[in-house]
Amino acid sequence: MALGDLPTGEEKRVRVQDMFDRIAPRYDALNRVMSMGMDQRWRRRALDKVDVGEGDSVVDLACGTGDFCELVESRGARVVGVDFALQMLKQGQGRGLAHPAVQGDGEWLPFQTASVDVVTCGFALRNFVTLDSVLHEIARILKPGGRAALIDVDRPAWGPIRLAHSLYFDRIVPLVGGLVSDRKAYAYLPQSTAYLPPPDVLREMLSGAGFLEIDRESLFLGSAQILTGVRGPLMPDCETNS
Repeated sequence: MALGDLPTGEEKRVRVQDMFDRIAPRYDALNRVMSMGMDQRWRRRALDKVDVGEGDSVVDLACGTGDFCELVESRGARVVGVDFALQMLKQGQGRGLAHPAVQGDGEWLPFQTASVDVVTCGFALRNFVTLDSVLHEIARILKPGGRAALIDVDRPAWGPIRLAHSLYFDRIVPLVGGLVSDRKAYAYLPQSTAYLPPPDVLREMLSGAGFLEIDRESLFLGSAQILTGVRGPLMPDCETNS
């Protein structure tokens, strides 16, 4: 699907929020099956890359049902989850997870400027309405020297692998998702990769938001990616939110 065929602006915000509320009950199980169990491995890899450990304060953006938050807490760090889909947060509470979680949008995070050590985000970059604004907001709440670790899907570059990946991601994933959960939602999720900018543009966006030491690691033959960066010095006009 071309980007022109996908929702944008406020329509995207409403449709994506409604979609994740609908699929929340079966979201975790389907993630494990459709990533062949590798989604948690990728989250652990992302936490390793930014050295999350005891004493760190972490915000997990688009936390969903709490997968990233659970891994962060297992390392002795403090974490707050943020997601705009209320049913996702309720599903996390139903799993017995104890971390604080708030309903919120990535473009307006309810944290003070330069107040956290790490921001994580798993498989959500393509779901934000204005990714550039979200990256600036992530940078705002990070302390100078704070770290960001962002995971999302990708498309393999090499022809045969790209074809096999497309068959699985574009055909099988929607089929299985439709049988078990929500057909429209799991048709949209592969199509939503069209929202993701190319790697060089993502790097430029992170740099423009104030990040240094930007790194991109390709995973599983190019089907996923981890972006990391270190927050540079605060700008003099940086505002403080309560």
